Order: sequence, then structure tokens, then C-alpha cells
Amino acid sequence: MTKKSSLIISNLQVGNKEVSSWVANPYLKAATSENTRKAYRKDIQHFENWGGRLPATSESIIHYLQTYASALNPRTLARRITALKHWHTYQGFTDPTAHPAVSKTLAGITRIHGKPKEKAWPLLPEDLLKIVLLLQAENTLVSYRDNALLQIGFFGAFRRSELVAIHYENIKWEQEGIEILIPHSKTDQNHEGQYCALPFGKQPLCPVHALKQWLDHSGIQQGPLFRRIFPNGMLEERALTPLSVNHILKKRAHACHLPYAEQLSSHSLRRGLASSASRMGATLPAIMRQGRWKQVNTVMEYIEAHERFSENAAAKIIENLKEKRQ
Repeated sequence: MTKKSSLIISNLQVGNKEVSSWVANPYLKAATSENTRKAYRKDIQHFENWGGRLPATSESIIHYLQTYASALNPRTLARRITALKHWHTYQGFTDPTAHPAVSKTLAGITRIHGKPKEKAWPLLPEDLLKIVLLLQAENTLVSYRDNALLQIGFFGAFRRSELVAIHYENIKWEQEGIEILIPHSKTDQNHEGQYCALPFGKQPLCPVHALKQWLDHSGIQQGPLFRRIFPNGMLEERALTPLSVNHILKKRAHACHLPYAEQLSSHSLRRGLASSASRMGATLPAIMRQGRWKQVNTVMEYIEAHERFSENAAAKIIENLKEKRQ
């Protein structure tokens, strides 16, 4: 990536004199999440490594799309077009992605090479129980941490970024259980704060007890709740990385010989909560509140995926025919 384009994307600043006053504006950078900026930087770098020059032309972008049409997921290409759009907009150049031929090309690629979105397998409550029982049998500091991490992640339907960002100071102990303050999340970019209530459960599935056990053994009284544990038993001061949640879940699932262990990711905790809660009679508003979902369609996708056989129109006909034949 050229020095100029790196500056623009990393800071979302413009370089020409007409809008140079934006350079010293710290709020311009704050308007976009760090994860989004990182993704855009990689997208622009990929375009340049291919041979694309900035500012780009509509023709070069179309050529780029055609080159990677069958190699990359259309959703990835769409994001890279968005990154290029923002680069040119903030740089003060005419947006070459606005040409109708660009969107048409992308639409054609999606139609020919589009693939179903890969989705994490939902973790079932009965399988969470298997993992919890295994962890309790280990009786180690690492197992206490993993037990609390996975139970809170499941029953709170936490995203992995939210889960590792929980601090001791965010926990409020109540008579019915605990409330966890989520200062910032994917659906709360303005830091208004969201709360997740976790009630007491029946042992061994009880996120409140699992958390108390972890705190008692770790001695944590401030700062990040979930941390790396060194071989000598010392705790890292910083929180686990979001990717660590995936590794811990898969490791524990494999240890329990779950057949779908390799398909699990941190998102399996959220999907598992939504699908199992619906199956057990929880209302849609209650499920959305627990997982802090804003879009009904997202939750319904999780629920419907798990109810394809339990709420199946064809099954009703088949059962009816069986009764008549008998």
C-alpha cells in the first residue's frame, strides 16, 4: 500500500487542501470502529497488491472484480468495493464504484458464484452440560475459568468481544442472580450501555455459581474477568483475546467428543441460547432482550433453523396419513 493510501484508510482522513481541516479531527476516526478500519485497510491493500492504482477507475475496479469473481466470496468482494468507495469519498475523489457497471458486475458475480453463508453450529444445552461436568471434574484454575466463561457466554448470549470485555466492576449482584453491564457492543456503538441479567440456575448449570467459583479461586477483584492463566498459575493482567473463546469452546467440545465440535465457534453460544430458549417456550421479545438483538429477522433465522423438523408442515401431513392408515 502506498504511504498516502495507508494514511487515509488508517485514519479516515483526506489529503487534499480543500478538506485538510479534517486531519486534526479526532472524532472523524472515532466515527468508525477499529475493526472496520482494519478490514478496510486490508481490503485496500489487496486491491493495490493486485495492481490497482489509487485513485482507481471504474474500469480497473470491474477488472479487479472479474479477476477474483470465482476465487473470493461475493460478500468479501462487496466489502472491498465499500472500502474503495470510502477511500475515494474521504480523499475527495470521484467515487468510481458508483458507476452502474460496477454494481451490475458484482450482482452478476453474486448470482453465478454466490454461496450460502457458513453458520456456526448452535451449542445445545445438553451438550453444554457435558462440557460443564467435564470441567467440574478437572477441578483446576483453568477449568473454573472456562466453566464461567462458557456458561456466562451461553446464558447471556454474549458475543465473544463482549464476553472478554467484561470487567469485575461491570457485575452487580442481585438476590435473583447477577446483572452484567455491557458498556459497548456491536449494536451499541454510542456507548449507551446494555444490561444482561443472569438468574441462578440449578447445579451444575448455573452461570452465577460458576462465576462465583471462578472469582473465589482466581482472587480477581478488579479489571478483566477472563484472563490468560500462565503455567505457574499466575494470571495475565489483560483480558483474553476474542479468538481465545473459539479455541476454548472447541477444545472442551472435542474433549467431550461432541460430533459437531469442529463446527463450533463463539457464535454457537448465541445461536444455542436463541434456538433452545424458543424450543422451551421463551417468547421472541424475551429472547431478543437476553441476546440484545435489534433485528427480529436475525433471531428468527436462528429459531427457524432449529425448528425445521419440530415445526414441519410436511410432518403434520405424514402423521395424519399414518393415523388414517392405522
